[in-house]
Amino acid sequence: MNWYKDTPEIKLRLENPLMKHIVELKEHGFADALKYDYAPVDVEDALDNYDRVLEIVGDISENVIAPNSEGVDRTGPSCSGGRAHYAPGTAENLEICRQAGLTAIEMPRRYGGLNMPSTIFCAASELISRADAGFQNLLGLQSCACTLYEFGTDDQRDRFITRVCNGETMSMDLTEPDAGSDLQSVALKATFDEAANCWRLNGVKRFITNGDSDIHLVLARSEEGTTDGRGLSMFIYDKREGGVTVRRIEDKMGIHGSPTCELVYNNAKAELCGDRRLGLIKYVMSLMNAARLGIAAQSVGISSAALQEALSYAADRKQFGKTIDNFPAVYEMIAMIKAKLEASRSLLYETANFVDIYKSLEDIARERTLTPEERQECKRYSRLADALTPLAKGMSSEFANQNAYDCIQIHGGSGFMRDYLCERLYRDARITSIYEGTTQLQVVAAIRYVTNETYASMVEEMLSEALPAEFASRQERLREMLAKFRAATEAVTAVKDQDWLDFQARRLVEMAAHCVMGALLLRDAAKAPELLLKSADVYLAYAAAQVEGHSSFIKSSDPAMLSNYQA
Repeated sequence: MNWYKDTPEIKLRLENPLMKHIVELKEHGFADALKYDYAPVDVEDALDNYDRVLEIVGDISENVIAPNSEGVDRTGPSCSGGRAHYAPGTAENLEICRQAGLTAIEMPRRYGGLNMPSTIFCAASELISRADAGFQNLLGLQSCACTLYEFGTDDQRDRFITRVCNGETMSMDLTEPDAGSDLQSVALKATFDEAANCWRLNGVKRFITNGDSDIHLVLARSEEGTTDGRGLSMFIYDKREGGVTVRRIEDKMGIHGSPTCELVYNNAKAELCGDRRLGLIKYVMSLMNAARLGIAAQSVGISSAALQEALSYAADRKQFGKTIDNFPAVYEMIAMIKAKLEASRSLLYETANFVDIYKSLEDIARERTLTPEERQECKRYSRLADALTPLAKGMSSEFANQNAYDCIQIHGGSGFMRDYLCERLYRDARITSIYEGTTQLQVVAAIRYVTNETYASMVEEMLSEALPAEFASRQERLREMLAKFRAATEAVTAVKDQDWLDFQARRLVEMAAHCVMGALLLRDAAKAPELLLKSADVYLAYAAAQVEGHSSFIKSSDPAMLSNYQA
């Protein structure tokens, strides 16, 4: 058994026509084939490599990580002597992933990485999250190396990225007791030590995922007298240098395999990453976008696990002389879980494709000047990736919560017991709509792409694609949804009141998301109707109802009603 081989819906998304272009950009003319015997010689060879790596991930996820997950959930990490210690199952998972070479999927081969695109990393994250969402947090933080690669010096890349490729872990130390989502309030102090020719960090960080990692990216206040984001810089802290202790590990509701730490920095030696004052403005934004795509993949993995658990239980559980998957109340829930999962998948991999194109072009720009056409392409896909990332993170995490909820409901009273996996899925899912930016913050990030017509234009472009004749009525339903979304947007923006736009933003962003996800899923269903057409129809019916509901609310409301909601 192998979860990757058994889930053709994943491989379908990896067969997007953009993948050929991504491979060509990522491989820079396949020059690595002359230096590394495992590097591909052409597009087909690269795609085959991706397939084989994901088969390894599918095998490890199903046969190692999943069997360890219950013990990890019950035991969790521990803290002693100022250090965090993984649960035994987590340590085993990490070691096997190190041996399999899965600790630096995206990094260039010259550092020991696999040089694979974000799309493949997302697929690996989905599979791992299906097994244990907490463990995906640890392995997923290798994406911090991408920020190091993008903004660090050649020396820093050589020293730190090579270690990550060899299996050392990373963390991003951003949040503080008084600076959660408001990172401009970060107070951890960075001062330059002239005598030692290094920076020193002092203060406290809280809610740090994998906080006792080997290599940390730390947001700290380097400019004395500042109180906003312009006074923050990014630093690299090496655990081997000492100076940071784990005060405690948070006692969390879920994702128990991932130690969430409170850290005390006491004159810790660090080095600047990139330029001063750009820590929040530039570098954390890069970190967060990568992390948000990772949480979208994690959410899809949780939804996948919820679907499998719901299907298995409903096919086995008998009531009134027949299995419960024969009752409309149950099979409707199962169909909705699958529809939301597949819509999330379509959005996840489309976003990852866009990220891969512009990131690969940015990498090429480090070696040579881009052509005018390449610069335009880089700009276009950067904008599209920036638009889709908050939708992917926000909607996939909300759907993961809904799907885990419905999975428990299908289990009835048994689902409330810790004997069943769905109970852990429910606890693990809850954080996905909170960390790396709450759903509300994803709305803030997405609303400008509502008002500037980016989402509407994307859907229009997809609706212009030729699909089989039997899809015409489905495309027409999408056009009706799009028209309602545009009318609602116009009605809200015409008021020219920022508070009113902020109040209606969630509804507008959700309408946009349903249109985008519906169009993407319909396009994927046209490629593989045997896999996705039923889910596309279920999702479109659901999405149309959601769009109609939001449209009706906006039509029947006005700014005067804001006082009813204010404290």
